[in-house]
Amino acid sequence: MVILHKQKLFNEFTYSKEEHFEKDIVKHASFLFGNKTVYIDAKKKIGARAIGNTIPDGYLFDFRDKKNPEFYIVEVELSKHDFYRHIFPQITKFFGFFKNTKSQADFIEKIHTQISEDKELIEQFRKHIGDKELFKFCKDTIENSHNVLLVIDRLKKELPDIIDIYTDTWGKMLKVMEIKKCKFKDEELFIVEPEFADLEDSTIQTFDSDEEAIITEEFHTEYVEEKTKLLYQQLKSKLLQELPNLIFNPKKYYVGVRDSKNISFIKFRKKKLSIVVLQPYDKVAETINKSKVRRLSNSVQRYWNIKENCEIQLENDSILESVVSFIVDSANGESE
Repeated sequence: MVILHKQKLFNEFTYSKEEHFEKDIVKHASFLFGNKTVYIDAKKKIGARAIGNTIPDGYLFDFRDKKNPEFYIVEVELSKHDFYRHIFPQITKFFGFFKNTKSQADFIEKIHTQISEDKELIEQFRKHIGDKELFKFCKDTIENSHNVLLVIDRLKKELPDIIDIYTDTWGKMLKVMEIKKCKFKDEELFIVEPEFADLEDSTIQTFDSDEEAIITEEFHTEYVEEKTKLLYQQLKSKLLQELPNLIFNPKKYYVGVRDSKNISFIKFRKKKLSIVVLQPYDKVAETINKSKVRRLSNSVQRYWNIKENCEIQLENDSILESVVSFIVDSANGESE
């Protein structure tokens, strides 16, 4: 790969050792993941006090949604490593951690202690959580968000098939970022696909296919809170009252809502629904508080194959009627 940037030709850099890739991720974490995250170098900060019998490369706390922060176990890998002998067993151990309440409890104690004893880390966390009790924050966040982030220099061809086969773990918990470094003399630039802000949507774009396992609505609601299940049923019921012929079509990463065409896409989080509506951001933001509406990037817009769309965060029924109205407008071809 050769990138022309500011009249300079940057050539793709090949890492000889994984530890060099890991150091770059730590060094540029705020750029790669955004300034509303805290990245913890697990091997340096946590050391032997790790998850079970394995040490991940890092832990990432994402504070973009202050009400629902996310936690990620981060594994940094080089694509030259064997998938089934090295990457597969490592990632699988992390899925096991999220299914073991005792392991989680032990880890929460460890990471709380480490953050509390590290001046730099505690300052970063206080910037995001203020005066909230740190232990409770760590406990609530880790117990409520089960994410594994694989950072790799080139996608492995085995990933799509594995995600199709193990839909309840690799399909639900795994997120993938492909990060390449290019160099011109001593200058560096990084090619990131997808951007961290688009991680949820771009995982769909990369791996979703027509030939996939049979997915049901129960697949999506299995690990969400009861109030989120109820909210989905309320939304579905109200939409069917307005448009009785609607079809709710569960896919691996979302439930599609369609009549003669797709008119909305519903993604499930533990405490909320993220709903893509085919309406302009400005129109939606006039009715719904901007903090609950998100613009979608150009790459995600291309995935949904329509120009005018945005994403609404639905946490309770306070804006349910408005969401229904926007979806019905999309079915009726009203977008302006």
